[in-house]
Formats: sequence, C-alpha cells, structure tokens
Amino acid sequence: MSDNKRNGSAAGKGYYIALILCAAAIGITSYVYYRNDKQLEKVTVQETQEELVIGTMAAEDVPVLATQPQKKPAATQPSAETVPPVTEKKNLKTAAPVSGEAITGYAMEALSYNQTTRDWRVHNGVDYAAEPGTAVCAAADGTVYTVYEDDAMGNTVVIRHTGGYTTKYSSLSPDVAVKAGDAVSLGQTIGYAGDTAIVETGLGNHVHFSVTAQDEPMDPLDFLSLGQ
Repeated sequence: MSDNKRNGSAAGKGYYIALILCAAAIGITSYVYYRNDKQLEKVTVQETQEELVIGTMAAEDVPVLATQPQKKPAATQPSAETVPPVTEKKNLKTAAPVSGEAITGYAMEALSYNQTTRDWRVHNGVDYAAEPGTAVCAAADGTVYTVYEDDAMGNTVVIRHTGGYTTKYSSLSPDVAVKAGDAVSLGQTIGYAGDTAIVETGLGNHVHFSVTAQDEPMDPLDFLSLGQ
C-alpha cells in the first residue's frame, strides 16, 4: 500500500514536470519564432525603404560610397598635337568696279520699280552709270569662274573670292578682257561698261554689280565696306 502510494506520487510529479517542460519548450519556440519574424520584417522594411529612396532619386543625386577621400585629378595640359593652330585672319580688300554714280540700289527685301519693264521687282545689285568703254575692274582678288552672255543681263563676268564671296558684273560690252580660270587682282580690268542688259536698257550705259556670300544675295555696299 505504501509502495503504491509512493509510486503514484512519483508518477504525478513526473507528469507535472513533463507538462512544465512542454510549456517551457512551447514558450521558447514561440519567442524564437517571434524574434526571427520581427528581424525579417525589419530587414524587409529597410530594403524596401532603400529601394524607394533610390528609385525616386535622380542618377546624379544617388550618393557614391568610397572607402577614402577622393582626390581631384590634376588638370592635364593638351599636347601640342591637340592644340589647333592659330591662323591669322586676313581682311579682303575691296573696291567698286567703276567710279560712276550708283543710279539703282540693292532691293531684295522690298520691290523696286524697273523703268524698262515698267513693273515692280526685286533688284539683286547696284547699277553704276558709266560712259561707253569705261573700264570695269575686279572688286577684289579672285579667280574668274565664268564668262557668258545672259539673256536678261547681257555680257557677264563672275569672279569667286576667298571667304565664300562671289561678284558678278553684267551689262558689259562684248569685248570682255578675261576668261574662265584667270586669276585677277583688285582693280584689274575685266571688261568695259555697255548697255547689253535687256531688262535694264532704260538706264542707258551702265554696269550691274551684284554679290553673293555663301550663295546668298548680299548688298554690294556691304561687300565693298569689307575693305574699309
């Protein structure tokens, strides 16, 4: 009887001890799980915040990490091979083709009345009155590009110059003094004043002088001012 009571008491104590150990194990397991879950959540939130910050920053605003202060690279001097050569700008010397009076001016932005055709039209040059046979001179150094007879402007000489300029001399007499390919200098005679421009016969004997810069019309007076 005494042994049975003692055995029952021991069995009861073992049961409670086992129950306490199970409860402790469950508590420890719950705590470990809870702690790991919190750490995982914290890491996830931190990574998400970093992604949001970086995702909303411009490329130049994202900081660059470095293990030590960065030194500013020393400025390098360009080598002699990379330095473009300095070229001296030469002014183009110019002069009017004849010394006569300008009787019709340049008018490309406004219409000008033509006495011969009796209408209003643009005028791409300057007309200089000149006596028959008056020498017409090159307005600048250059090369004769072409010599031809224009249906409207009569005998014409075209000269090309440095800087993209081209001068044209029209209404010349038939005895032109140069040919295509000739090198001419400022003031050199290239022809003589005439009245061969059919659309300008109302002006009498004269020279029609026009200029282009890079193939665009230019006021001849502006061209002549380059040499001043």
